[in-house]
Amino acid sequence: MPDNHTIVVRNVAKLYTTGAGVTHVLREINLTAVRGEFLAIMGPSGSGKSTLLYMIGCLDRPTHGTILLDGIDVCAASEHALAKIRLRKIGFVFQEFNLLPRTSALANVALPLYYAGVGRRERKLAAGLMLRAVGLNDRTAYAPERLSGGEQQRVAIARALINNPAVLLADEPTGNLDSRTGQEIMSIFRRLNATGRTIVMVTHDEAIAREATRIVQVCDGRILSG
Repeated sequence: MPDNHTIVVRNVAKLYTTGAGVTHVLREINLTAVRGEFLAIMGPSGSGKSTLLYMIGCLDRPTHGTILLDGIDVCAASEHALAKIRLRKIGFVFQEFNLLPRTSALANVALPLYYAGVGRRERKLAAGLMLRAVGLNDRTAYAPERLSGGEQQRVAIARALINNPAVLLADEPTGNLDSRTGQEIMSIFRRLNATGRTIVMVTHDEAIAREATRIVQVCDGRILSG
């Protein structure tokens, strides 16, 4: 694998077998993302785009095929190893924000550092700096219920970046936001990408997808273009 490839997906398929038969979610997917690329995955509902993102992020496994993340074959890794990979190499941003509701913005951002074994003082300092970087230095003590949707997504981005991951994965990161707030979130993504961060984003919004440097179209579990 070339050194500048952060993500390599080879012949990946995902299927489920039920009493009604076999459902093919993904069919022989081949995809690469170059280090520092901003990749948007587009497709209609049920196309398999989020399933692909979750497999790249080690939250799901393919039925067959290979996924390399920073040179590591994540399909062959144990659950314990996958947990370490998720903690150290991947940052997630979700449509629903997934913040702890009765916990401050600062504590939400610091949570991955707690799991990484970082001391309390270092966690607090790093989380404060990360919130400042996304423009929320005056909201550190606020619980999510006191924050707007855009502010909650900024907290989620800060949390995703706190361990300096190799890859930032985003699943419909603007889906619950109005268009103006969505553009503010995308401006953060553009700044992150300009510093060399690899970003893979799932979206159904063409205007949001155009913010990326490359668009991959997925339909019926297959890559159509990109």
